[in-house]
Order: sequence, then C-alpha cells, then structure tokens
Amino acid sequence: MTSTTAPASDALHVAELSRVNQKITDGAADLPAVTLKDGSRVQTGTVATMLYNIALYNAGERGAVEQELKMAIPTLFKVGLFELFPPQQWIDGDNPGRSFVGTHAWAYLNAAG
Repeated sequence: MTSTTAPASDALHVAELSRVNQKITDGAADLPAVTLKDGSRVQTGTVATMLYNIALYNAGERGAVEQELKMAIPTLFKVGLFELFPPQQWIDGDNPGRSFVGTHAWAYLNAAG
C-alpha cells in the first residue's frame, strides 16, 4: 500500500488490538498506533502482549487468549517479526504457546499467498 490513509479494515484491526493490548498496561493510557512506511497502521504493544498471552497459553488458558494471539499475527508480519524468527522456528520449539503462534502464522502466510 502506498497511500498514507489506512483502509477501514486496518483501522478496525488497530482498534481491536488497542483493546487487547491494554492488558499489559496499568490502564492509565492508551498505547499509540503508528504508521509504517507503507502507510499501514499498527498498534504498539502487540509484541509485548503476544509474549504475555504466550505465558497465559502455557499456563493452560485457551479461548480468548488463542483469539488474541491469532489477532496479533498480521501486525507481527507487518513489523517483520517473522522475518527475524520464521514461523517454522516457532513451531519447532518446545514452547506450546510459541508453537501455537507459529502454526497460525504459517497458516496466515500460506493463505496470503
């Protein structure tokens, strides 16, 4: 995307992640969204929230935590996390939460073509 205006789907995704990412703050302030060079907007705090949710997943939580981890995947791709640590590395480890993220990142990547 070359436009500086994010599509409505990006805005909705950022708003949803903003709500999810509040779980790592004291609730006193909203985490900002930032605009990347390609014009897309991403919610700050997503990596930290993912790490927090992986710990919850590893402690046995499912349901909402799984949905929040999946919701973070597009943003994690946009910021380059999966270029640094490809999905297969996440899948191959012995950390169940990390494997969950890797499996869903792999599926997202394959669905995106």
